[in-house]
Amino acid sequence: MMNLAESTESMEQLTVVWRAMVLDRDPEADVRDLPGIAVRWADCRFAFWNCLTLTELGTDAELLERRLHQAAEIMRSKERPGFLWLFEDLLDNGARDALEAAAERAGLEHAFPGTGMAGDLLPVPEPSHPDLTFVRVTTDEQLRAFADLNSLAYGFPLEDGRDGLVGSTLWKDGVHAYLGMRGDVPVTCAGTVAADGRLFVVLVATHPEWERRGYGEAVTRKALYEGGRATGLTRATLHATAAGAPVYPRIGFKPNSPMRFFGLKG
Repeated sequence: MMNLAESTESMEQLTVVWRAMVLDRDPEADVRDLPGIAVRWADCRFAFWNCLTLTELGTDAELLERRLHQAAEIMRSKERPGFLWLFEDLLDNGARDALEAAAERAGLEHAFPGTGMAGDLLPVPEPSHPDLTFVRVTTDEQLRAFADLNSLAYGFPLEDGRDGLVGSTLWKDGVHAYLGMRGDVPVTCAGTVAADGRLFVVLVATHPEWERRGYGEAVTRKALYEGGRATGLTRATLHATAAGAPVYPRIGFKPNSPMRFFGLKG
């Protein structure tokens, strides 16, 4: 088991950042802290803004069973699909062993894995990449490009990403969101946002046609550099997908809790 303080930090960073993101999308969104479950649900087309997570430390198998059924019930009450983000290190050994069967009984299915990461790595040097120039997102057109890159990278329809981001003031003013440009074509993107004394990395994506060129790492470094310079923060956190997990240790992040993303069974 990894450092539980860092695993708890990773879960708490999700609840803090997603509160801001979801309420930015819809001030009337379902944002609640229930016993053992944090609800951060915009009920929009962008599935990442429809989020639940389990918040208790040392959850045993019996409590896990109950929480998964509660989470699934909340998810069924919503119009739009989303994910339960589960940090495995917050479960005890018995609950981790029982997780797959308990999720099945609750009507949940595993969607994809992830990893919580953190590091005392700021400031980072100002980055560069021979193929790229970096542009901060300040207009709706640039934010649409940022949304489209995420939709393409994660396999969402373009309208889903746009529904989550386009029109946001937070993303143009409060998030240090950057596009990596090849000439006048946006090919990669990343953002950072201050959250409870950390700088959180959010929505890193690269166009599938331009992967494996170091673009995602370069634009992540840019967002960290500019976010760190603006805030003076020294610690950064993120939640990595399987594709991104090998990249972030090169920047200085260390993994903490394995994560699983669950959706309702189709």
